[in-house]
Amino acid sequence: MNKKTQMDFARAGIATKELKIVAKEEGMPESELMALVATGQAVIPANILHKALHPYGIGKGLRTKINVNLGISGDCADYRAEMEKVHLAEKFGAEAVMDLSNYGKTHEFRSKLIASSPAMIGTVPVYDAIGYLEKDLKDITAQDFLKVVRSHAEEGVDFMTIHAGLNRRAADIFLRERRQMNIVSRGGSLLFAWMKMTGNENPFYEHYDELLDILHEYDVTVSLGDALRPGSIADATDASQIAELTELGSLTKRAWERGVQVLVEGPGHMAMDEIAANMKLEKRLCHGAPFYVLGPLVTDIAPGYDHITSAIGGAIAAANGADFLCYVTPAEHLRLPDLGDVKEGIIASKIAAHAADLAKGIKGARDADFKISEARRKLDWDEIFRCSLDEEKARTYFESVPPKDRHSCSMCGKMCAVRTMNRILEGLDAELNSGDQNEGKEAAQK
Repeated sequence: MNKKTQMDFARAGIATKELKIVAKEEGMPESELMALVATGQAVIPANILHKALHPYGIGKGLRTKINVNLGISGDCADYRAEMEKVHLAEKFGAEAVMDLSNYGKTHEFRSKLIASSPAMIGTVPVYDAIGYLEKDLKDITAQDFLKVVRSHAEEGVDFMTIHAGLNRRAADIFLRERRQMNIVSRGGSLLFAWMKMTGNENPFYEHYDELLDILHEYDVTVSLGDALRPGSIADATDASQIAELTELGSLTKRAWERGVQVLVEGPGHMAMDEIAANMKLEKRLCHGAPFYVLGPLVTDIAPGYDHITSAIGGAIAAANGADFLCYVTPAEHLRLPDLGDVKEGIIASKIAAHAADLAKGIKGARDADFKISEARRKLDWDEIFRCSLDEEKARTYFESVPPKDRHSCSMCGKMCAVRTMNRILEGLDAELNSGDQNEGKEAAQK
């Protein structure tokens, strides 16, 4: 069907409509973005069948993007609730949504999602294989797995997580070295179990060229999954993780040779002092491909607060080269997240992404901070709310304990430093103990 991908067009010196949109929104010359896409340092996931898509770029010199995971499970099969999460993700500016449904027939939900959502849509086909094929895991064939990949591509999915790096060599290292949490990747555990039960090589590794043909046909970006990502602080940067990362570097080059765009996925759980080195290692081993990270979660002790442990790690990771953050909610490790959990996860991830963009000096990143600080200096509360990441929450907090006047908030009252400085620099007295009538007279005089 499709003879050229975004990478193919960029290599031919052709600016696609998607590339033009991304370049304009990022404030980057089209020629510069084209060079990044041509060399694989940036990607524009854009399945040719996703007509509702608003294209985004991920990679070097671009704003850090975030992804929201959702989808049903056997214990929570409410597609309407999942679609509400999609709308929430769009409201707060998440650039990508991954449907990780792992129960029943997921085609109808995904079709509606792709038909209506402007976000980049991602999936993990191996999750869907059992329900789609109605087979036990050990009875699924390599061609069956590829059949599911083609089905998702035909539906319009923009990027797919494929755990192709967990081959026999990487699996042998995992078995030899052992680790505290074994394999915590859902897709990775399924493939490892399939390999052990059938005695076969990882089907996505063995048939990688055939996989790439399918992805190229629809211009689906391959997100090379980290099946051996660390699931605890103790397992970070171990032999298993690095062995798989080495394989992912080789798979990245093979995909580029076929004109397929690549994301590389990363950890996981990791102490703060290891994050920067891991980001640099990935960029070196995977030839500068954009890095997509889950967290990293910087401690294991905070179930119920892992949106915070993840945001800390995500900010450090992105400041040191990661390009794409997968959100984590307070429900991580505990349950399927509800709407409130999703909001908390999105906001935490957006904060991490923006903080990293400030650190990286991304063009225009400081504009929003300057604007809200100007409003704060003027004590223009309505403008402060409008500039806030979560306007509703900021307004609700302010109005829950309203000040006597809007020249301060209820925390400092007339001792507000901003109010004091504004009055002094305007030639007025601080007036900390006088009645409100004095301020009223001064306002009338002005």
